[in-house]
Amino acid sequence: MPIASNFTSILNKDWEINFLQCYPNGYLKYTELCNLFQLTAATHSELGGISFSDMQAHDQAWVLSKMRIEINRLPKWKDKVTIKTWINSLENSRSTRCLELYIGDEKMVGCETFWAVFNTNTRRPENLALPHEHFEIYSDIKAVETGFSKINIAQEFELIQQRVVQLSDLDIVNHANSVKYLEWCLDCMEPELLLKKKIKSLDMNYLKEVSFLDAIEINRNHKTFSISKEGKTCFALDLEY
Repeated sequence: MPIASNFTSILNKDWEINFLQCYPNGYLKYTELCNLFQLTAATHSELGGISFSDMQAHDQAWVLSKMRIEINRLPKWKDKVTIKTWINSLENSRSTRCLELYIGDEKMVGCETFWAVFNTNTRRPENLALPHEHFEIYSDIKAVETGFSKINIAQEFELIQQRVVQLSDLDIVNHANSVKYLEWCLDCMEPELLLKKKIKSLDMNYLKEVSFLDAIEINRNHKTFSISKEGKTCFALDLEY
């Protein structure tokens, strides 16, 4: 698609939190927070002509590599929120996107995401084939206080669950959607940590994709989780609470 007439390098998109997105306590699920960020990023990409549909003309897609979320306060059912997003860096095959969630003038959540351009045929990273010079890059504006971390996956983990990737876990790129990894880990946590809104930050490293019918293991060492396939780590999550 061509660049939209209403494209801007900083996008503000409004959402209303619905009951399907909330825990029994009425507050937004951490996974749904990630979904809202993902949808907002997708909208900005569409307006700027670098969406999934645009990239598929070159057999390319954006793939999430790292994500950090810092939470001041979670929104709740019926809250009207605004998500602000901009690009912090974009060069060759890599991009950092920032996102912030507001209610009014109050910043509730900050997030930074690191993406790679991925060839959906070769399953390898490559340089972005589409023009993107119209995106202004805001390299000095950050959304989080602490940058991305490389999570220690060499520590000892305890196996807590085994599962098989199902069709419902897959997205349009035919691998498990990035939010599913987080969902699998959080489902293994003590419910009160989620229901009492204890989580202050989430660091996520996406290392290898998992696909339909893959057998995976979910492992834990206190506040750190890993997901592995055939003995190799595919995903790591580090929580602060």
